[in-house]
Amino acid sequence: MNESAPELDAQVKDSKPGDDIERSLYAKRQKIYPREVHGLFAALRTMGVMTLLGLYYIVPWLQWDERQAVLFDLPERKFYILNMVFWPQDFFYLTLLLIISALGLFFVTALAGRVWCGYACPQTVWTEAFLWIERKVEGARPKQMKLDKEPNSFRKTRIKATKHFLWITFSIFTGLTFVGYFSPMRDLAVNFLTFDNGPWETFWIYFYAFATYGNAGWLREQVCLYMCPYARFQSAMFDKDTMIISFDAARGLPKGPRKKSVDKKQVGLGDCIDCTICVQVCPTGIDIRDGLQYQCIGCAACIDACDDVMDKMDYPRGLIRYTTENTLLGQPKHILRPRVIVYALILIGITMGAFYSILTRTPIAMDVIRDRNSLYRETNDGLIENVYIIKLLNMDKQDHTYLLSAEGIPDLVLKKDSATIFVKSGEVIELPVRVQVDADNLTQRSNELTFTLKAADDDNLTVIEEARFLGPTFK
Repeated sequence: MNESAPELDAQVKDSKPGDDIERSLYAKRQKIYPREVHGLFAALRTMGVMTLLGLYYIVPWLQWDERQAVLFDLPERKFYILNMVFWPQDFFYLTLLLIISALGLFFVTALAGRVWCGYACPQTVWTEAFLWIERKVEGARPKQMKLDKEPNSFRKTRIKATKHFLWITFSIFTGLTFVGYFSPMRDLAVNFLTFDNGPWETFWIYFYAFATYGNAGWLREQVCLYMCPYARFQSAMFDKDTMIISFDAARGLPKGPRKKSVDKKQVGLGDCIDCTICVQVCPTGIDIRDGLQYQCIGCAACIDACDDVMDKMDYPRGLIRYTTENTLLGQPKHILRPRVIVYALILIGITMGAFYSILTRTPIAMDVIRDRNSLYRETNDGLIENVYIIKLLNMDKQDHTYLLSAEGIPDLVLKKDSATIFVKSGEVIELPVRVQVDADNLTQRSNELTFTLKAADDDNLTVIEEARFLGPTFK
């Protein structure tokens, strides 16, 4: 039998917070209609969105030395970034970039909370773009809610179809741009318009378009709430001096509606008029007045909305503001603290090291591989000989002629097919060489040997590689 309504109400009142969370995971999603807000932080967010989207869509079209300025050419295994060319052998720099990005995120989070999520996260950036399109087509928040409640009609279908058409078009352009970082953008765009793209290019264009359309158009806050791991472990980087968006309960409570002319102290109310606008503007639909929550992405929309209400009520701004837990408790705040200093020092050190390494990198790669088929052999002249395969990669943008030498053992002789080695730009060659040594000059069975490769036209293009020379066993 079905339980009565009073019994159900009693169960809800007696339920634990964990039960509410469990029910919310299985509850049907209630669409969130974020209210448009204006103010300082909204302007900063708009500026960030326009800057990031502008860079994303414009950079693939820029040219540098008659080629695309930024191009990750996977078939050719060349990665162009302005005047620099990186190769798979430079994968180390990608590792450094990921480490720097992670440390930068930790540093910013410890210092200023989730500003990355609120202003620069791709999910936030594209969701803001999709919300802008939605407002232009369907109107402001009340009109959107009214439209969704209307029965199906030609007008509703036309408006919805227009919105989704613009969303899909924008998503396809986004996917096309994404692939343009890996395939020459200008040729890619022409081939796309003429339906002449290859199968993989076509797949990735529409795959990324579908991901953009789904994440920014449909999932929105669900990506932040259920899919993004950062929301789950961010609290490990917070402390009582981390800048967070908070509601000043001491000042705002008790909350309640009132007219502007009413003296709040006489009626026993705080500054919060319980207008719920802070909830209406929140892209994740939370109530910041309930305290810090993992769903908060730090976009500061509630700050702008609350400041606007405070201005209309002639109350001081800052009822909702960026602050720290220590500040709210009336305790001194500490901007410079051990974790922030450690993050900053490590981040600066690795960043400077990465830039120095990139600026001083030698665009030559040399691998010395000793012939493993035989330890050594004795020539007709009585010399001990080791055979090596020298693999050379010219990572420079120009062709070069190189000189190869070896040292480390007295009176060694380096035998190779030609005195000079010519390698084209981007070319990999394998060069067999032989090293011959008088047995009397060997002091041990395994001897250190160094090969030096130097460009004939540029002494700065030099690389040194160590190897081992094996000889007979001496007693």
